[in-house]
Amino acid sequence: MRYFRETILDPRILHRLPGRVRIGVEAIRWVPDLEARIVRELAALPGVQGVRLSLITANALLHYDVAATSETAVVEGVGRVFERLGPYVRRAKRERLSSAGVRERQMQEESLGRKLFDVVITGATLGFVWLTRGAAPTAPTSFWRRFTSLPAMTALALATPLIRNGLRSLRDDKRPNADTLSATAILASLAAGKDVSALMIIWLADIAELLTGYTMERTRKAISEMLEVGDEHAWRVVADGTEVRVPVDQLQGGDRIMVHTGEKICVDGVVERGNATVDQASITGEFLPLEKAVGDLVFAGTVVKGGTIVIRAERVGDKTAAARIIYLVEEAAKRKAPIQMFADTFSARFIPVNFLLTAVVWLVTRDVQRALNMLIIDYSCGVRLSTATALAASISASARQGVLIKGGQYIELLSNVDTLVLDKTGTLTVGRPRVAEVRPLNGATPSELLSLAAAAEQGAQHPLGQAVVDKALALNLALPPHEPPETIVARGNRARVGEAMITVGSAMLMQESGVAIEAAQEDANGLLGLGYHVLFVARDDALIGLIGVEDALREDMKKALNRLRNLSVDEIVLLTGDVERTARGLASKLAMDGYEANVLPADKADQVQHHQIQ
Repeated sequence: MRYFRETILDPRILHRLPGRVRIGVEAIRWVPDLEARIVRELAALPGVQGVRLSLITANALLHYDVAATSETAVVEGVGRVFERLGPYVRRAKRERLSSAGVRERQMQEESLGRKLFDVVITGATLGFVWLTRGAAPTAPTSFWRRFTSLPAMTALALATPLIRNGLRSLRDDKRPNADTLSATAILASLAAGKDVSALMIIWLADIAELLTGYTMERTRKAISEMLEVGDEHAWRVVADGTEVRVPVDQLQGGDRIMVHTGEKICVDGVVERGNATVDQASITGEFLPLEKAVGDLVFAGTVVKGGTIVIRAERVGDKTAAARIIYLVEEAAKRKAPIQMFADTFSARFIPVNFLLTAVVWLVTRDVQRALNMLIIDYSCGVRLSTATALAASISASARQGVLIKGGQYIELLSNVDTLVLDKTGTLTVGRPRVAEVRPLNGATPSELLSLAAAAEQGAQHPLGQAVVDKALALNLALPPHEPPETIVARGNRARVGEAMITVGSAMLMQESGVAIEAAQEDANGLLGLGYHVLFVARDDALIGLIGVEDALREDMKKALNRLRNLSVDEIVLLTGDVERTARGLASKLAMDGYEANVLPADKADQVQHHQIQ
């Protein structure tokens, strides 16, 4: 990102005199609609007395009071103004470059079913012709009959979109596009009596477009599945307090929705009644569920892990946070990367060359068939399709791995990255907790501590409890007979195991249960210092041990970061919502250059932008 900032946004002194400086900023030429705002903000800089902006030469002439400011301060102020305009400049440049080429059909937006239908019809017609005419059919003797045979009429029907768009490009853009070239080849083939050749051109083009459309559809599907909002039905609470099961698409803002343990929330809203632990990993990335009580915000696509809440819906359907994420990523995926815009520009400029080469071949050989071959060899179309398909396939493959890429241009920008900012949960870690350490106290053994805790947690919905049960089962420990556990929301679990009451959970739950934990505080702090979440385990009113649970690092993560450094990534920074101690421990373990802890999801974008402009 620094490459973009330095070449587009950075001010350069073009000429200087006492009290006057002319500064060039390339960004000026991309945002002519912001001229008044730029002049206003530059004029507001301390000591500046006058501003004159030139959109053509992309520079600003500033007059300033030498007694009130300096040339260095003025230049730095200009830099700050354009740093604030960075997002507008990026968008304006991308849109103008995207529209610089000729008009082309948006093949990825056409129906996949229609593409498949065209391929089948064309293939069936070709097969029928080969069976009835043989491999080398003769051309019709009459010129007009060349356009009325079965393959000719099929070709004309299927080529209608190409012919229409090709003529529109000639009319509006005053130059041919890829469809103009294809339509010319088809019509010329028909005029020469080569109706099968015309049909073959359409068939091959349709297959290429079908593959492109299929790749785009897989990309959309992968993104949608990654952020699936939830079930198709929800429980709406009506005026008399009863619950009615209704389709999600019938929900409206202001509806009251009941969500039970294990169900997905399908609206953005505020908790109106009850409390629960909610897994928000799909929105915030945090692997540990958060306690939600009256007045707290909840989001569509998150899961209630324990408890029951009534939500007052504020945003439903396409207005929810999850739906907006899907929409933004899908829209960004349509934006063209620089390499794709270069391919489109190359394609547009090469099309007239195709026509010229066709004319040259005909003049030299006087052979219509060879001239048609030159029309059919459309290199430009292949270049245009291949770049779009490759980028879409990369975005789709990343989405299936849980990585959202906002568009093809960001894939290309990876080659210029020198700073990597990483989230913790689900990125550096697997997003699934596991037991890392068991510390028995007061005469308990590790196996006894783990089996009792697992018995009290069996059937629990909380990931920490499931981690304890999974660890006990992995060690083949026999769980003692126990009653169903009682879940204390956001605290832990309690269950009668044999003759004793086993309590597993947070320090707050221990205090509320009358269990003294002061003697184990040093051990607990040691586990916290290692980046673990600590579960206290008590038998009746006596503490019998601690269990450290971690969100395990992905396999070979340290090696992966070292490989990134070998690819010229100079700085690697951790960005997490976890507490300072956890962030510091993980950053130290992975030899990262820095970390930011206690960062809210809404503030992470600001932190990334801060690193971009450093």
